[in-house]
Amino acid sequence: MRGKRVVADIMTPGPVTVTPRNAIRTAINLMREGGYRRLPVIDRGRLVGIITDRDLRRAANSPFVVREQWYDNFILDHIEVGSCMTPNPLTVEPSASIADAARLLRNHKIGGLPVVADNQLVGIITETDLLDFLIELLADEAQPA
Repeated sequence: MRGKRVVADIMTPGPVTVTPRNAIRTAINLMREGGYRRLPVIDRGRLVGIITDRDLRRAANSPFVVREQWYDNFILDHIEVGSCMTPNPLTVEPSASIADAARLLRNHKIGGLPVVADNQLVGIITETDLLDFLIELLADEAQPA
């Protein structure tokens, strides 16, 4: 455990992704099935955005939406991820320090960062990954020498 730890050591590799052309229902279903709160958005192999559960709630609960079931279904099936994602998200490299990633999350008040190497998405680091790492550090510290 000792030695300099980097983002690659604690990130979630190979995250589930969507494309900008996927319906928001697809993103909602993937998030529910996997227990995710955000998904990187990939277009032709390149990271182009990130979509969060908050973005999806905002899109599905627009004040302009008539609250009839058929209309809700239409919205979920016809609004594309690209219309409500955050484009060009902040990213971090796998070799970045864990402290740098944590600072980015805190300073920008976001919950996750795509991890990109050579212009390819290789993982995602989230608040949960950082909390798991902190728990591991504290548990190691509590062990008698």
